[in-house]
Amino acid sequence: MRDKIEKALEKIRPALQADGGDIALIDVDEANGIVKVQLRGACSGCPSAQITLQMGVERAIMEEVPEIKQVVAV
Repeated sequence: MRDKIEKALEKIRPALQADGGDIALIDVDEANGIVKVQLRGACSGCPSAQITLQMGVERAIMEEVPEIKQVVAV
């Protein structure tokens, strides 16, 4: 499952990096379907970070790994 999540992140990483940010996979709770990520660089302090997390990151991961129920920033 972790590999599938990493592949999903690789698809959206270029867009984040284009804006001076990045994302790192911190933890995967397979039992509860929760993925923990860390937004880095410009993304960590961006006012739109929560929208990016929900509309971009969460959506991309859930398309690749339907078992995931939530993506949270740590």
